[in-house]
Amino acid sequence: MTARGIRNNNPGNIDRTDIQWQGMAPDQSSDPRFIVFIAPIWGLRAIARTLLTYHRDNLDTVRGIINRWAPPSENNTLAYVNAVSRAAGVGPDDKVDPTSPGTLMLLVKAIVAQENGQQPYPLSLIAQAVTMALAPSAKT
Repeated sequence: MTARGIRNNNPGNIDRTDIQWQGMAPDQSSDPRFIVFIAPIWGLRAIARTLLTYHRDNLDTVRGIINRWAPPSENNTLAYVNAVSRAAGVGPDDKVDPTSPGTLMLLVKAIVAQENGQQPYPLSLIAQAVTMALAPSAKT
């Protein structure tokens, strides 16, 4: 069976809130908890936008980012931190700068893999989503 995040075009498994994300599917009834996007690029972009928000909130290490993204109350956060750190090629407490496109791509790829047990998207699609997220006019 396809992972929930992949089915929802939300490979970061971003919870539904009152935020109206760009690219949200008009019908959200297929999943009671997570946002459903109309295409994978919008879910990838949402991951990147969330990471940029965390950076503005002074979360600048993989440990800090993942503790907020995947809190210990719901996840094996230590394993998640270690997996993302390995994939990004940094230590858990090394400073990272998600405003750098290369760093943001590595973080998005690693989160997708951890959330879904796979990372099925071509790097070109992730790069496009990161570019959209970093655009000066980008909003949710």
